[in-house]
Amino acid sequence: MKHLLIAVALALTATTAHAEVVDAQPGGFEVKRTAVLNAPADRVYAALAQPSQWWSKDHTWSGSSAGLSLAPMAGGCFCEKLLNGGSVMHMTVVYAQPGRGLRLFGALGPLQMSGAAGHLGWTLSETDGKTTLIQTYDVGGYMKGGLDKIAPAVDQVLSEQFDRLTAYVETGKAP
Repeated sequence: MKHLLIAVALALTATTAHAEVVDAQPGGFEVKRTAVLNAPADRVYAALAQPSQWWSKDHTWSGSSAGLSLAPMAGGCFCEKLLNGGSVMHMTVVYAQPGRGLRLFGALGPLQMSGAAGHLGWTLSETDGKTTLIQTYDVGGYMKGGLDKIAPAVDQVLSEQFDRLTAYVETGKAP
């Protein structure tokens, strides 16, 4: 029975997400998240382009996810419409390969008000109808007090979005 419980625990661990601050220095940091999804890579990629369906309203400038959009092509915008007719460019798409990966450049949240910029990437690889999704966010530049101080908060926010994305892919709705 003990060996069965260990085997079940290991099996569950293989499909659960894992997050971490990979590196944090005053001049930059990297956060990373990985999960195996019960979905083909093309479905995961399509979901990435629909942030209004899975990104938390709590981490928008407008307080509403409905205004989020992402054009999955080089030069495309991860943008947000503001309630007063304004807008925010969160990031710009620099790489889009359906079913394989999507990379964006820019600064999220409070990083927009600093001298920092980042690279948010999602890498997808499919095996037997399941997709390994890796999300990384590498940030560098200047922020008063050092970027290493904000890395845990950024990791927490991006982990929440990643969890919402994976739930959306697997169930059709984000929590």
